Amino acid sequence: MTLVWLHGEVLDATGASVPVLDHGLTVGDGVFETLKVVRGGAFALGRHLARLRRSASALGLDVPLSDDSFRAAAGELICAAAPEVRRAGKLRITVTAGPGPLGSARDDAPATVVLAVAPLDPWPPTCDVVVVPWTRNERSALAGVKSTSYAENVVALRHARSAGAGEALFRNTAGALCEGTGSNVFLVRHGALLTPSLATGCLAGITRELLVELLEVTERDDLTVEDLRGADEVFLTSSTRDVQGVGCVDGNRLAGAPGDVTAMASAALLELQDRTLEP
Repeated sequence: MTLVWLHGEVLDATGASVPVLDHGLTVGDGVFETLKVVRGGAFALGRHLARLRRSASALGLDVPLSDDSFRAAAGELICAAAPEVRRAGKLRITVTAGPGPLGSARDDAPATVVLAVAPLDPWPPTCDVVVVPWTRNERSALAGVKSTSYAENVVALRHARSAGAGEALFRNTAGALCEGTGSNVFLVRHGALLTPSLATGCLAGITRELLVELLEVTERDDLTVEDLRGADEVFLTSSTRDVQGVGCVDGNRLAGAPGDVTAMASAALLELQDRTLEP
């Protein structure tokens, strides 16, 4: 069962509602964060709230709650969830511009804030990926913003699923490897652990950020699809999947996935999660 926090109340999601003219619904005018729930708490909540505010600032969107209020709401919501959700769940924080006109302009209505918590279905140890024909625009107003305008990702992931893959990867307009629909990508070549730099337009993923701090990672803005296809190992990261090995790139099988570096990265992240909720 999914529970939500809305207007200061914890509700069953089926009984909660927001105005039908909310700008988050009509034009995707909002930002969000998805976190992993472990040991009855939200992992890396401080980092996620900081990114939420950066995304909102990029949209010129007011966030009406303080960090302390978000923490209190998240704690109340997680506490009300089922024991299995408190052990392994996912928490989503969404902030939209609130009710607005049927167009791009905003009213002066107060923002809508919704928190939702649900069980976290386990990810398989590996997945296959395909590079999609569409590009990320690294010069877009939404580059690096975790916006609720997610239709581009929906189309790309549907394309990947139709090809039998579990994730879609994008190039940017310069042809450089960028990111997945809901993940960052890492690859191992000649013993070096590499990932696209933020200059490619990829999202500054929280798990990506932690691994860059924990491991020796080189961030590059010139990685290509050929680098990806010729990698010794490839893995994906996100706040709910943690570290997930890639078994196949565009139909080309990678040997022994998940590999040793992938396993090392996964172990380092899980050890961090066991040690602290606020890295």
